[in-house]
Amino acid sequence: MVADTISVRGVTLRADPAREGCFRVVHLYAELWRTVDMSPESQREKLHREYNTEVQGMEIAAQSLAEFPDAPWQLRMEIARQCWDESRHARLYLERLLAKGGFKGEFPIANHEWTTTCVFDTLPARLTIQNRTFESGSMDSMHKAIQVWSDAGDTRTAEITDAILADEVQHVRYANQWLNRLGREDPKVVLQVAAAVAQLKQMSAALRPQAGDISVNGVDLYSNPHASVRANLNDRGHAGFTAAEIGEVANRQAAEERSLSGSKERAS
Repeated sequence: MVADTISVRGVTLRADPAREGCFRVVHLYAELWRTVDMSPESQREKLHREYNTEVQGMEIAAQSLAEFPDAPWQLRMEIARQCWDESRHARLYLERLLAKGGFKGEFPIANHEWTTTCVFDTLPARLTIQNRTFESGSMDSMHKAIQVWSDAGDTRTAEITDAILADEVQHVRYANQWLNRLGREDPKVVLQVAAAVAQLKQMSAALRPQAGDISVNGVDLYSNPHASVRANLNDRGHAGFTAAEIGEVANRQAAEERSLSGSKERAS
């Protein structure tokens, strides 16, 4: 498989998908807006970002259908259903953005999920990165976002996010089921999954904010990392993660919380 690539901070990524001319496409976190509150502008940025994220989800699934035509038919049907889900999610978020006076291209965008996922040249690797990793992370963040939108008085967006979360659980579930099945049928799949996870860790380390990185709205990204999001352990169970995997996530979360608590105590 031959695909156009780009290099960002020494990391090889898939070249960006096409975007309308109204969008400013960037590749570094310092070139993006960092939302730190729920002001009207920040709400629009959140919706603008989620809109592009859902478009990427649709594009990744569609690209996998095109590039892996020999995948089992039932798996291809699951991926096709995901295309439909993601397109519907994008439309819903765009409607909320427009309702709040926003517009496409109001904020810079980065296609991190596409450029990272689609650089992998096997379907098991893509299911591992997009579904098991990125979308399981979305299950965590969306679980929190439902309450955040509700607290901001936007029950409509909270309801939409709740409905989208249910679809995300299914996307993670089918990937878990098929990766288990493919791994039993071909041991090489297990190696592909492990290699993809290891490569993603290296890519993420290189691309994360570094000292001196300031967002376009003036936030010090290195000194102010994203607020932690508690793992959505209940939905991870529904999505087909094993008890051992969920326990590992819970233990890692507990360790991070202890470390954060210790840092606050030392600072005081």
